[in-house]
Amino acid sequence: MVVLVRPRNPLNIGAAARAMSNFGARHLRLVNPYAVGFREARSAVGASALLTNAQEFDTVAQAVEDCSLVIGTTAVRDRDLQNPLRRLNDESGSAVRAALKSGRVALLFGSEKVGLTNEDFTHCHWLLNIPTHEQHISMNLGQAVAVCLFGLSRSVADNATPNDAEPAESGELEKITQGLYEALKISGYVKPGNDAVSEKKVRRLMLRLNLQAMDAKVLLGMVRQIVWKLRQAGKN
Repeated sequence: MVVLVRPRNPLNIGAAARAMSNFGARHLRLVNPYAVGFREARSAVGASALLTNAQEFDTVAQAVEDCSLVIGTTAVRDRDLQNPLRRLNDESGSAVRAALKSGRVALLFGSEKVGLTNEDFTHCHWLLNIPTHEQHISMNLGQAVAVCLFGLSRSVADNATPNDAEPAESGELEKITQGLYEALKISGYVKPGNDAVSEKKVRRLMLRLNLQAMDAKVLLGMVRQIVWKLRQAGKN
């Protein structure tokens, strides 16, 4: 699925939908789209159904909660990235196709003006970069969607074997993140003024663990019990 985060131009949204139709991507989600009239975009030639059925969300967390692999796209520039970075090539395409055999994959694109933010990146397992000319590294949103979908769906020899265990969905990981973060705040681990930074660190840690669905359920139960005990202790 393709997730457009804060897109501004309805023509770009339409072009992205058309690219999705070209390469067989069926689900379009938008986070806080700037233009309210994107569903009538004339650039969505042959993909009007995708725009009609596109889902809107208030946050990235909500948009990817049922996904087991979340990939953010970036032109990199001079940013200090905390996520693993992969180039658009056969290896990254193979990883995506393998993940699709056991769960839902979300490919995130940021706004035309600033791309994805560091906060958006905290919801991503890894980042994807299109190798472009160093003197002009950014691409039009619709073009970027088309190039990424083409690169990830190319028919190449795919030796990746699917994991029989079902991966945890992002929504489950976010519940663990929020529970663990609350426990850290109650216990005093999170220092005043470091709330946002600490939450990002916890979320990145959860993604790096690559938890399976059953493990996530067990860990969530543990975290909830810890939080409950800490709350009870605070009442005494």
